[in-house]
Amino acid sequence: MDRPALWRAGWRKSSRSKASSNCVEVAGLRSGIGIRDSKSPDGPVLAVAPAEWAVFVNAVKVGEHDLD
Repeated sequence: MDRPALWRAGWRKSSRSKASSNCVEVAGLRSGIGIRDSKSPDGPVLAVAPAEWAVFVNAVKVGEHDLD
């Protein structure tokens, strides 16, 4: 994906992150879901298929990735 398309993407981060810039941001892209580090908006973007993102989100919701 070209850089201008990434810049225009609607990047979001959790409201729980407050004003911190140490966050993961996500955006809906034509090719799937983009994931990036908020400290490096011009850095690399990990793109995953929508189905893969859904599996990950569901796993988080049921506690499979708790850091306890």
